[in-house]
Amino acid sequence: MAQPMLARLREKDPAIRIDALGPPWIAPVLRRMPEVGEVIEADLRHGELQLGERWRLGRLLGARNYDQAVILPNSFKSALLPFFAGIPERVGYAGEFRYGFVNRVHRNTQAPMALHYARLSEAPGTEPAQPLPATILRASPEASAAAAAKFGISGPYCVLCPGAEYGPAKRWPYFKDLAPKLPLPAVLLGSAKDADACTGIAGLNFAGKTTLDEAMDLIAGAAFVVSNDSGLMHVAAALGRPLVALYGSSSPEHTPPRSAAAKILWLRPDCSPCFQRECPLGHFRCMKELTPDQVLAEIPKTGTVPI
Repeated sequence: MAQPMLARLREKDPAIRIDALGPPWIAPVLRRMPEVGEVIEADLRHGELQLGERWRLGRLLGARNYDQAVILPNSFKSALLPFFAGIPERVGYAGEFRYGFVNRVHRNTQAPMALHYARLSEAPGTEPAQPLPATILRASPEASAAAAAKFGISGPYCVLCPGAEYGPAKRWPYFKDLAPKLPLPAVLLGSAKDADACTGIAGLNFAGKTTLDEAMDLIAGAAFVVSNDSGLMHVAAALGRPLVALYGSSSPEHTPPRSAAAKILWLRPDCSPCFQRECPLGHFRCMKELTPDQVLAEIPKTGTVPI
């Protein structure tokens, strides 16, 4: 969702160097963004201030003499590192008592996430030009072939992503019914937390058994992908794979797959989007009324195998 902002910064100054700081689990995605130079991993625990560790890391960043920091999260603690690093211009949204720590302050207004972040590439109050730049992750046929060989996959295949980190309300319940009807063998991907969601679905279940890099290489080599609204869905979109994206409790108006090759299925009953982890009404209509045949109708009839 933030990559269009990086692309806009690069458009404004093609000679700019953009480094990215983030947790280790997201580093493989950052390394595949063509706009990013170096990825600096910061293993800072969610919900903990870790003031000493932030001070130490901030001083290390200070030695790099950055001119600007763009702070994506709205939390107070996320603004501490650039402040400790002495970076002159610190850009971000007004958040948790961040005045002074953020010194180019944007006002937070409702917008799709890609636009929300892209606004940080402009002066406060200035809208970025539309359309926003594309979201692209690097991949290679050689890496996809190597990943397929490692996991014993031969011939064309598709990828299913039955999990969703946020909670059950984002998980379509009929992957088991869909898989036997698909025109190609299915490869199931996700984290170890998605293992239960993948259980009993026909196909090769590699949930929790791949690295993120391997999962991205397998997605890049897939003929098509069917996914809930999840991180891997956005990866599939950024890799340009034909994608059927399933939405229930969340909204494709807020976090859409940014790809012309993506087809969105969203029934949008009156109660959707609720953005809850579990259905607050108990009926789960937003997903239960989306049938396997409706999903199957959106899948490429032969699949398109990447070259």
